[in-house]
Amino acid sequence: MAETGRSVDAVIVGAGFAGLYMLHRLRGLGLSVQVFEAGGGVGGTWYWNRYPGARCDVESLEYSYQFSEELQMEWDWTERYASQPEILRYAEHVADRFSLWSDISFGTRVTAAAFDEEAGRWAVETDRGECVSARFCVMATGCLSSTNMPDFPGLERFAGAVYHTGRWPHEGVDFSGLRAAVIGTGSSAIQSIPMIARQASALYVFQRTPNYSIPAHNRPLRDEEVATFRQDWRAFRQANKEMPFGFGARYGAPDRMTSEASEQERQAAYEARWQLGGLPFMGAFADLILVWRRTRRRGGLCVARFRRL
Repeated sequence: MAETGRSVDAVIVGAGFAGLYMLHRLRGLGLSVQVFEAGGGVGGTWYWNRYPGARCDVESLEYSYQFSEELQMEWDWTERYASQPEILRYAEHVADRFSLWSDISFGTRVTAAAFDEEAGRWAVETDRGECVSARFCVMATGCLSSTNMPDFPGLERFAGAVYHTGRWPHEGVDFSGLRAAVIGTGSSAIQSIPMIARQASALYVFQRTPNYSIPAHNRPLRDEEVATFRQDWRAFRQANKEMPFGFGARYGAPDRMTSEASEQERQAAYEARWQLGGLPFMGAFADLILVWRRTRRRGGLCVARFRRL
């Protein structure tokens, strides 16, 4: 362990949505804070995941901070489901709005963190040779901070370019006139495949396990729905806190199992939710949510795989 240099009250690892809020919150408590971020900017997932078609699967009005009324009122989302560039601009706006930049070290990875029981402090090392002492060490790295590059035999001999959706080149990729292959059909692939297909001369998709995907029915946000949200945003947020996943309250919470409904009632509920599009479909019945939870624990993200219940 390197010799400890600076001392702060708290070290936060990661400057995504969680890290930015934690920095703001701890500052409000009067604590000194140092944030270390491996990327070149804020945003976390939305800084790294710049693949074609990258978009959030939670509605914009809900996928946003709720600690500041001023922030709620001044930021205007353009679409029902925001795209990666818009979400990244939002994160940058938050960093501007609350003057968070000065306490964040970019392009810096934490390489070690050891707790000294006797001193009651953390010694946090970085790949720049710095060691910071802190009372608290908060891991705000999230669940999407590490990419999984499959170790396919012969991959190292492939003569073409290889890309990963979680580490997409910031300058983008031009597939015009090229043959492309996408391995996997999770949420990132479902979003990127149609976009790549528009450019590539040929596109091949390799799928191991089929996924069940719901149409998003994305569209521009209407002025009246934004106005309704802003009129009583506290009630909107409170209702979401009582939902199984923290969002979707305006579509209603499921109050029964599929087995408690007739075939006609089930079909009517499925059709109504299908027309809504996106994740609200999971709110048709309580057991759909239970199945979705299990699929997420197995590694699925945003796209549920259903079995007949």
